[in-house]
Amino acid sequence: MRRNNMYDLVIKSKNVVYEDGVKEAFVLIKNGVIEDVVTKLPNHTNSDFVDVGNKILMAGLIDPHVHINEPGRTDWEGFETATKAAIAGGLTTLVDMPLNSSPVTTTVKAFEEKLTAANKNLHTNVGFWGGIVPGNDGEIEGLIEKGVLGFKAFLTHSGIDDFPNVTEDDLTKAMPIIAKYKLPLLVHCELTSAEQFENVHPRSYKNYLSSRPKKWEDDAIVLMIRLCEEFGCRTHIVHLSSSNSVEQIKKAKERGLPLTVETGQHYLYFSAEQIHDGETQFKCAPPIREKENNDLLWQALKDGVIDFVATDHSPAPPEMKQLITGDFMKAWGGIASLQFALPVLWSVAKERSALISDIAKWLCEKPSVLIGKQATKGKIAKGFDADLVVWDAEQKFVVMEEIIQHKHKMTPYLNEELYGVVEQTYLAGKKVFDKGKFIGLNQGTIITR
Repeated sequence: MRRNNMYDLVIKSKNVVYEDGVKEAFVLIKNGVIEDVVTKLPNHTNSDFVDVGNKILMAGLIDPHVHINEPGRTDWEGFETATKAAIAGGLTTLVDMPLNSSPVTTTVKAFEEKLTAANKNLHTNVGFWGGIVPGNDGEIEGLIEKGVLGFKAFLTHSGIDDFPNVTEDDLTKAMPIIAKYKLPLLVHCELTSAEQFENVHPRSYKNYLSSRPKKWEDDAIVLMIRLCEEFGCRTHIVHLSSSNSVEQIKKAKERGLPLTVETGQHYLYFSAEQIHDGETQFKCAPPIREKENNDLLWQALKDGVIDFVATDHSPAPPEMKQLITGDFMKAWGGIASLQFALPVLWSVAKERSALISDIAKWLCEKPSVLIGKQATKGKIAKGFDADLVVWDAEQKFVVMEEIIQHKHKMTPYLNEELYGVVEQTYLAGKKVFDKGKFIGLNQGTIITR
């Protein structure tokens, strides 16, 4: 006779990150979905059973700011390597940025090419942002119909000539269309001044930091708050690095504007004082600023003014990072870090008395809202997708080249000792990564609107 309470899998942990805190519980999974979370296992349960003991059981991480670069630039990264790095780091959902592939994702045709490329090797779930560039407002609705989760624009040069920055005039055309569909517009906020920066010490980090002042960010955010209010368009500030903008963001949110903000792990883990001349592996834009500034970013995150943290994983071949010359002005601006999103944030959060539940909020729950999947992803709760990560919050490891799954092993986190070892990753209730081994590849799906 068939027993009642049939589940595909039951996972027990003494530390399940649940809606009302961290507690001992059983997570019941069937058909890739969480059937229930209970403190007592039902009688006569006939299921595969995993007991992870004291390890943290948390919703899989969501990173909505990743440059995968395929098609066209798979020598930089690609779906195969990026999504393997993701599941090794407990990331179960990524959203790919539109600018580093070739063609850039600013037309329906280009997006179709992106989808074709993505169908080959997806080891985690992946969604896509469309791009806003001058003159492509006629493509916006077509991209929405094809399933993009929202749009990305730059207010300064993106680093990719095929993805030019927009002006206020371009945004006044695009934002009403995006607002109509209640999708987010993600914005790289730097407004370059007309003043020319004299490049006299290209190996100097202080020189590079001075070349991208806080004022560029602050002025750009003033503009985006005004346009957000004018058009009622969901507006998301990516990789905030200037603490000077915290107050204006706080006031905009208090007025009820649909404004959200992320910062990056690197702005919270590193400070400018630690970066030596010629260490171009640290180059990103906006730049990593001084400790005093970054302490204020931390406070804004803890206060909820900054909504969450995303890696802005933006890899490039070593020669583009100018590792030999150490020239900050010529080096590609981007940090490879996807696999270490969780341990980097936890290592420094731990020192600042943040809780495991904070980590779940910053890396799972809040990002799910940005991508419109808050009803199915980002939480361990009944009816949610069984995308899960098991990790050891107390165990330490050293970042070494042999464990890095990104295409290129170059990262500023190399040789750093981090807390938080990812032990298992589950996609739709299936174990895909277990203690350093990939055991379920090609289980990822494309996520659309």
